[in-house]
Amino acid sequence: MVFQSDPYSVLLVSASEKFNQVTLPLLPMTDYWPVTVVGSVSEARRTLSGTDFDLVIVNASARDQHGVRLAMEISAETDAAVLLLIPHEIYEETYAKTLPYGVVTLSKPTNTQMLGQNLRMLCAMRERLRRVRQKQITVEEKIEEMRLVNRAKWALITREQITEPEAHRRILQQAMEGHQSKRQVAEAILLELEDATI
Repeated sequence: MVFQSDPYSVLLVSASEKFNQVTLPLLPMTDYWPVTVVGSVSEARRTLSGTDFDLVIVNASARDQHGVRLAMEISAETDAAVLLLIPHEIYEETYAKTLPYGVVTLSKPTNTQMLGQNLRMLCAMRERLRRVRQKQITVEEKIEEMRLVNRAKWALITREQITEPEAHRRILQQAMEGHQSKRQVAEAILLELEDATI
């Protein structure tokens, strides 16, 4: 695999010792670490309550609708990329059910080549999810900065009886002169006003 500076953390949910023995060699420490193996859905839920994972692999049996539900929940509620292995006799119906949640579904029995390819696909999904999350954080930060700047402008308008464009210009000017962001200037103005009212 391509060298990763940060390996992917993995949760493997599987009660099958045979499956685990085949899968673990496909998860070398250089690319996947730590790898946590749990034998049941309830144990997986306990583990997930305190730890975030990049990749989750769920090995479900034909009778195990809990595993299918777990895969959908993890995919819907976390940033983890999820691979669900399901017996071929219920593959089509399970695929249709899990597709809207973004779960990658693989029919069993399978081979190590197919499993390895799906793991690489999970890594690609995880990288895409990271970029989306980063963009979301950036947008949220910009919105928060706009709120702070607007609060600072209205504080200046109220305190100094100036217009909104004048308050805006003052914040921009202070930011340029002080080599600061508009957010830093707005925070300083609001802090100054807070101190003045105490």
